[in-house]
Amino acid sequence: MSGPAAESWFDLPPYVEEPYEVYVNGIPQKVGVDYRLVDRSLVFPKEMVAEVKMSPVQWFLVTFGIGSYRKHDTVDIIYEQDGRRLVATGLRARETAA
Repeated sequence: MSGPAAESWFDLPPYVEEPYEVYVNGIPQKVGVDYRLVDRSLVFPKEMVAEVKMSPVQWFLVTFGIGSYRKHDTVDIIYEQDGRRLVATGLRARETAA
């Protein structure tokens, strides 16, 4: 029997108000389909990994086609403020859902 499904929680920045658009890795997401909204948090039904810093040795190896880039998920929000479209980029996942 497997454990509970992994989730990733992202808090909306305090300056972001509806309406807004959510993107993961540049792909538009739909509330109720790709994520759910809990208060001011976006909850995705999968574990998402933020950028992991590579060591100089890893960069060297990748430069020559040896090894691979690590998984890197980005969450961006497009919103309006004072009539301008702005982007909140690189939201960080919470450690816990609490």
